[in-house]
Amino acid sequence: MHYRHRPFLTAAIELSRLSVDRGGGPFGAVVVRQGEIIGRGHNQVTLLQDPTAHAEVLAIREACQTLQSFQLKNCDLYTSCEPCPMCLGAIYWARLRCVYYANSRKDAASIGFDDQFIYEELSKAGGDRRIPCYAVPDPEALAIFQRWQQLTHKTPY
Repeated sequence: MHYRHRPFLTAAIELSRLSVDRGGGPFGAVVVRQGEIIGRGHNQVTLLQDPTAHAEVLAIREACQTLQSFQLKNCDLYTSCEPCPMCLGAIYWARLRCVYYANSRKDAASIGFDDQFIYEELSKAGGDRRIPCYAVPDPEALAIFQRWQQLTHKTPY
């Protein structure tokens, strides 16, 4: 790893240590822009009783607030572990430039954080998943989509 990445990966790892010390999962993450940390997060799922309170998501939220933007173009994420599918989705929606991680998803699986079943579930048809997903088309829902599409003053994302 290039020397310029080490301080940021170290910061993410330190946040994972902090998380464990506070009773959370062993995950930490930072968002970096132009050599400066603009967002930090550590796993707080059990502390906040929030299944979305992963380190990466919390770091992304803080970085977005820092920049007052829902996009983090030209920003990088450093995390103590390879992102799970939920965090990976948030990374893509935030439009981060690059992700650097220390532990792999196999390392995480070996200590009880196994996301492989989610990766497998995503490739299945909605009705074949452990938690079935069924389309229930509704004309009013479609009308709202069409209304949004016709707006001339909207923020595309």
